Amino acid sequence: MARRSIADRLAQLEAQRKTLQSRLSKQERAKDTRRKVLLGALVLHRLDKPDGSEVCKNLPAWLEQELPKFLTRADDIALFADLLGKAAGTPPPEPH
Repeated sequence: MARRSIADRLAQLEAQRKTLQSRLSKQERAKDTRRKVLLGALVLHRLDKPDGSEVCKNLPAWLEQELPKFLTRADDIALFADLLGKAAGTPPPEPH
């Protein structure tokens, strides 16, 4: 069996490193997405079934105030029209 050169082995290790780095990045993105989905599910659950706490009482007003500042695309604004109430028909403020 012929031995590979050091340069060949380094190239192979670099390719493995890139593959592993890509896999790690994919896992981190998946975890981040899962966190966002679960947090959103909690917010929607509290909107549908408030528990009487101050947070639940203030949540609809807070979302109506904050979502228009956060959402910039028309498709996203339309997606949250039920939470935005009257504000859904108004365009988002211009970014500074």
